[in-house]
Amino acid sequence: MPVLKAINYLSFPGGLDNTFDMFEAITAAKELGYEALEPCIADTGVLTPEATEAQCKAIVEAAEKEGIAIQSVCSGTYWSRSLGDSDLGTRNLAQEDLRKMIQISAWLGAKTLLVIPGAVDVFFLPDRAPQPYDQVESNAIRGLRAALPDAVRHQVRLGIENVWNRFLLSPMEMAGFIDMFDSPWIGAYVDVGNVMPFGYPEQWLRILDHRVVGVHFKDFKRAVGTAEGFVDLLEGDVDWPEVVRALGEIGYDGPVCAELIPEYRHHPMVRVENASRAMDAILGR
Repeated sequence: MPVLKAINYLSFPGGLDNTFDMFEAITAAKELGYEALEPCIADTGVLTPEATEAQCKAIVEAAEKEGIAIQSVCSGTYWSRSLGDSDLGTRNLAQEDLRKMIQISAWLGAKTLLVIPGAVDVFFLPDRAPQPYDQVESNAIRGLRAALPDAVRHQVRLGIENVWNRFLLSPMEMAGFIDMFDSPWIGAYVDVGNVMPFGYPEQWLRILDHRVVGVHFKDFKRAVGTAEGFVDLLEGDVDWPEVVRALGEIGYDGPVCAELIPEYRHHPMVRVENASRAMDAILGR
């Protein structure tokens, strides 16, 4: 299957804090057998919404030197503020963030920017009050429509990811949400591990079909059921042969990106190395 084997920046030690050197991440990705890297934008650290074109150019040049592709970008800023938030000021900040991140993605040469448009609930932010589902949806739609001109101008697709935000809970709902924009510049970023507590990733892939613009590889043990259920690739309950068949059926040819959270307490690079070997087996290489 002609897909790139990618690794998400968050998977590296210090990735969640956005402190791992981006150039070291590029080198490590190459050494460990990956073909692409998915950078992450955060409020502080190595790559932020205030990144410059020169900074992005340096990252691209380093990646090209190592033969590492950059085809997608993710961000952790959506949890603290999002397009779907009930507060207007917060929505405005999120809108400006998105504008900047689309530009950064274009500077990096990425085709897709992962977007979490809103959240009814954030399980790891217990002090954040739940927000009305219908308001999250209407605000998110308004914000994405406002961002579309920038996405079109910079040729960057906005990939809506399925996450544990109690929003867009089925592939049918995700498909309907995407279709209302009637634009090839908004699609689905499917995380196969995130689906597992309440569905089947192969079904999501087949139903979302041509809408799929990005794929995260994670594994999950259903018997655990909480965030502690995320495990190494091939250790959980994801039906990997069926996921690969589904990717082939829908003609997906973008990167498949391992996202390994949390990192090992000791020797965290071992997890990144193990995932590379697991992905080779999953992809039949």
